Amino acid sequence: MYRISISPEEIEQLPPAAFTGRIEVIDSVGLDFFRAIRYLKKQSVIGFDTESRPSFSQNQPHYGVSLLQLSGKERAFLFRIKMMGDIPKALRKVLSDEKILKVGAAVNDDVRGLEKHHDFTPKSFLDLQKIVWEYGIKDKSVKKMAAIILGIRISKTQQLSNWEAENLSDAQRSYAATDAWVCREMYLKLLSSEKNPLTPEQMLPNPPKNTADDKDNLEKRQG
Repeated sequence: MYRISISPEEIEQLPPAAFTGRIEVIDSVGLDFFRAIRYLKKQSVIGFDTESRPSFSQNQPHYGVSLLQLSGKERAFLFRIKMMGDIPKALRKVLSDEKILKVGAAVNDDVRGLEKHHDFTPKSFLDLQKIVWEYGIKDKSVKKMAAIILGIRISKTQQLSNWEAENLSDAQRSYAATDAWVCREMYLKLLSSEKNPLTPEQMLPNPPKNTADDKDNLEKRQG
């Protein structure tokens, strides 16, 4: 049985964790790209996420999706969509493949962002935020869900970094891969867990509060 929610202070006491597998950045259609597609097509469940260059003022434009992250157990691929100029057909086929479950958080927002680059038919996407209540979990940010479900602390420090930088830093790569990978791991853990749905009363919104936790609640798409 999982706890309903967790505080930032409690999360800080948990062991840090990050994706430890192979991280590959793909910025063009070539041999590495097709090797990535071949790997992804063999997976039944992959973690899914996107990143966008942040806007810090109303005068700045909305930059759109810069990065698409897809992760298996031991390999994570970071597709630099802006640099590629489009979503290549082979990659769109992965996103439309009914046999490959793509697991993320607030996936509708991510998919809409990708559709602005190239129209495709999204299939077999699962949003963790829409199912965790079935397991008695009310918190919906990726950081809090990971803490509750997996008992780990993941870093969000790179969330507002420049995802359109010429070269992604090691910290950015680790963050992006971890965000996709951890969604896959949470889903697989939930699959082996007994359901304990929240009651209607427990699902009611929490009363407003002015705490440092407000910033966490503004995480990207609650993730």
